[in-house]
Amino acid sequence: MTARSKDEWRRIVITARRAQSPAERAARARALTRGALALAGDGPVAAYLPVGTEPWSAEGVEALRAAGHEVLLPVVVRGAPLDWARYTGPDDLVPGPIGLREPAGPRLGPAALAEVALVLVPGLAVDRSGTRLGRGAGHYDRSLPQVRAGVPTVMVLNDEELVDVLPAEPHDRPVTAALLPGAGHVVLGKNG
Repeated sequence: MTARSKDEWRRIVITARRAQSPAERAARARALTRGALALAGDGPVAAYLPVGTEPWSAEGVEALRAAGHEVLLPVVVRGAPLDWARYTGPDDLVPGPIGLREPAGPRLGPAALAEVALVLVPGLAVDRSGTRLGRGAGHYDRSLPQVRAGVPTVMVLNDEELVDVLPAEPHDRPVTAALLPGAGHVVLGKNG
């Protein structure tokens, strides 16, 4: 069997996500919110607002804030590591590039990621070694090196998006775990 390329994996995952019903997507988002709340210990959480059919929800981000967590959301700077800003609620969001919504407040800089206790990472798939597949722009590959050693970096995905092996390139930054609506928190890599 021929190994799939990153582009082939992207097509497969995006097609499967589009095939999910809104009810299924909402049920999975609720399960992911419960899982994220269970993972979020003390300290700030770097999260994201999903776009299109990405797993997770704006309600999940709001639930973290409502539970008392300081939530940082990414601000896209093309060709550079992500900037970060505090999420203060849905009324403080403005349109950003590539279909994102981002906080309107002060920018904290890429180094703000070094102060968080948990990073929730979007993407399309992850394998058992922690190799992640994003959309190909490299925003998180440039940003994850800012995370302190020992801080969980957790891909938020559908259960079927945890696969055995994905193609990897030298610039790809691995994650430490996956958060799945059915399987919950799954540790990846040599600790998994």
